[in-house]
Amino acid sequence: MSISDEFHVYDTTLRDGAQQEGLALSVADKIAIAQHLDDLGVGFIEGGWPGAVPKDTEFFLRARTELDLRNATFAAFGATCRPQTAAADDPQVAALRESGASVVTLVAKSHDAHVERALRTTLDENLRMVADTIKHLREHGQRVFLDTEHFFDGYRANRAYALEVVRVSAEAGAEVVALCDTNGGTLPRELQDIVRDVLESTGARLGIHAHNDGGCAVANSIAAVEAGVTHVQGTINGYGERTGNADLLAVVANLELKRGMELLPAGNLADSFRIAHAIAEVTNVPPSTRQPYVGLSAFAHKAGLHASAIKVDPDLYQHTDPALVGNDMRMLVSEMAGRASVELKGRELGFDLGNDRELVSRVADRVKEMEARGYTFESADASFSLLLTEEVTGTRASFFDVESWRVITESRADGEAVSESTVKLVAGGEREIVTGEGNGPVNALDHALRTAIERAYPVVNKFELVDYKVRILDQGHGTDAVIRVLIQTADGEGSWVTVGVGHNIVEASWEALVDGFTFGLLRHKEEAR
Repeated sequence: MSISDEFHVYDTTLRDGAQQEGLALSVADKIAIAQHLDDLGVGFIEGGWPGAVPKDTEFFLRARTELDLRNATFAAFGATCRPQTAAADDPQVAALRESGASVVTLVAKSHDAHVERALRTTLDENLRMVADTIKHLREHGQRVFLDTEHFFDGYRANRAYALEVVRVSAEAGAEVVALCDTNGGTLPRELQDIVRDVLESTGARLGIHAHNDGGCAVANSIAAVEAGVTHVQGTINGYGERTGNADLLAVVANLELKRGMELLPAGNLADSFRIAHAIAEVTNVPPSTRQPYVGLSAFAHKAGLHASAIKVDPDLYQHTDPALVGNDMRMLVSEMAGRASVELKGRELGFDLGNDRELVSRVADRVKEMEARGYTFESADASFSLLLTEEVTGTRASFFDVESWRVITESRADGEAVSESTVKLVAGGEREIVTGEGNGPVNALDHALRTAIERAYPVVNKFELVDYKVRILDQGHGTDAVIRVLIQTADGEGSWVTVGVGHNIVEASWEALVDGFTFGLLRHKEEAR
């Protein structure tokens, strides 16, 4: 058997993950995500519910011609036939049959109260619906997996009936019966005990589908695997309704790295970071920076004590090598930083500071003094790199000399507010006086600064402001508070973050903008000469 048959890694991002609040996927989005999932090497991709959701029907039609999967198999999701209706006569079952998917994942009720109150039918009729639908689809050549909705709640309410749903499903031909913690409230030890009981009582091949309402979705998935399930469902980045589903990348990484299981094609786990963030770009729902394994902060170290130990051996403060999931260790330079933090961060940015203890101490002291005034360097590597350059070379990197800048905002007769900025500077030996307009003061400053230096440095046309964050630091001071601004700039090859601090938002933004352009020109110094 292939790896995917011995143990199923089953992704439901396109169906269950898409139920997350604020997440809306077009058919094109779903096709793009499916390609990333196949690149990762998952065994099954649940594409949606054809027949019930028009978008999903279109997806299955387009996927046949637009995707050439190398690793994954598509699964169509749907329900068992309706009460008092034969599977062969049910139009939604027909849509599953005609979807073109070789695998169908059916959802069935396993909680007696849901059968009687939600389906409004009898317990025996529900069993008939399950068996009839599975047999019908199997007769038409499709593989069938079955999700037992609300299984753990149903098991607690009526163990005998929950087990009977599993038995009937397996006897009818379901290859896998996935036990669903639909409400996400089961704890790992109880879940593991129930899984063992189901295995012993039914002999069925079991899977796990965990939700994260109690914060245990990943732990429950691993506990279920350790109890004997060989099919695990989840979503990329833990997307899903309410608090989400099990984060499939965390589940797989734990099982591969901590349990030695081979779940993805060899070497594919190292693509986890890239794929998590690539899918986040499609969904427009970024992964948490603190997400295990693939978060930007997953291997970030801030405390000076950590840095001292990491300098000796990185594994002293890391549970695994970040490179195994495509991530990287990051040193955060902050007011908590000691000499080791500065030295390691400098090395990360291309500066060898190891032989100059006085320089390292001077940088650490300067960081602490500046952070006391409101700066933050743990989120602004580019500004810290400029600071290091200044301390190492004795001069601040500069490609242009600013004489003055100003910005005004006026409200016009038509009610539109327009900002206008004037920048005076010298770049490439030429004095420039430029006026720029924008939909706000920062936008106007960005236009004016860019225009003023582009004749000397045409490469700035590659630079794009992609993110802008403002924070009030001493809120008790009201409008006189100190403002911190973080600006992220990109050039098509990467991005960098700079920080500015001031008593007004425009002053702080200007500082961050100037640093952003300066760092960008350093990145492209061959073109900036």
